[in-house]
Amino acid sequence: MPSILLHFLPHYLASALYALLGFHFWRTRWAETDKPMVTAPMQPWERWAILGTMLIQGIGLYDGLFGTGEMRFSFSFALSLMLWLAVFIYWMESFKARMEGLQPMVLPLAAACAILPPLFPSAHVLPHADSVGFKLHFMAAMLAYSLFTLSALHAVFMGFAERKLHQRSLTKSLTSLPPLMTMEALLFRMIIVGFILLTAALGSGVLFSEALFGKAMALDHKTVFAFISWGIFAALLAGRHAYGWRGRTALRWTMAGFLVLLMAYVGSRFVVEVLLNRL
Repeated sequence: MPSILLHFLPHYLASALYALLGFHFWRTRWAETDKPMVTAPMQPWERWAILGTMLIQGIGLYDGLFGTGEMRFSFSFALSLMLWLAVFIYWMESFKARMEGLQPMVLPLAAACAILPPLFPSAHVLPHADSVGFKLHFMAAMLAYSLFTLSALHAVFMGFAERKLHQRSLTKSLTSLPPLMTMEALLFRMIIVGFILLTAALGSGVLFSEALFGKAMALDHKTVFAFISWGIFAALLAGRHAYGWRGRTALRWTMAGFLVLLMAYVGSRFVVEVLLNRL
């Protein structure tokens, strides 16, 4: 039992720290007080605290994925890794734009996902994981998933900010958020990069499936969902370029593409591993 607790300690610790940081950012950036609404930029210690928590979670993820000498994966590791990458992208963006007002949502979600590997420890060994092509395919897919996860979070924030602006409700949470145009520009930058990575992941899967997986690509529900998601994001980018789609239209397409992509892997692995109890 002590060895199991030690094995999962980084996940527990990272989850607790993300939760504390999320509460801190909510209290200092979102909670309404009778004091004047003064924006509080990201402090150096806050950046270091987030970075330290990411490092702790990263240690746990690396140990869980590669600690046995084989590459193991599951829906719980997928979600945890996706939110780890999302927090990292926010952390990097905070050096260029004001991201402190977005932390009260992303950090609690990261806390919830960081605790998943200990709660659902079952994982399956990925075949052909020693192949360089497979590793590149896997990293492209996970980076794409993470970017689209962050895009979905961004869409939620933009919908929140847009609703507050239409209501002409000036709250502390609204003043802590970046300008709406800045958020929209960042959203589409993430979608473009995520779309390129998703295209690379799907393209490599189709063209080199036998070399990557040892068999021809099967047209299963995971593949179908992934291609549907690709089509949704392709339509969104085409609509943005041709018709200037933005605002609620862009947000709806973003959320639709993300939910379909989430079902492509995470949803299917959850059904197999948790509901059907199979690896």
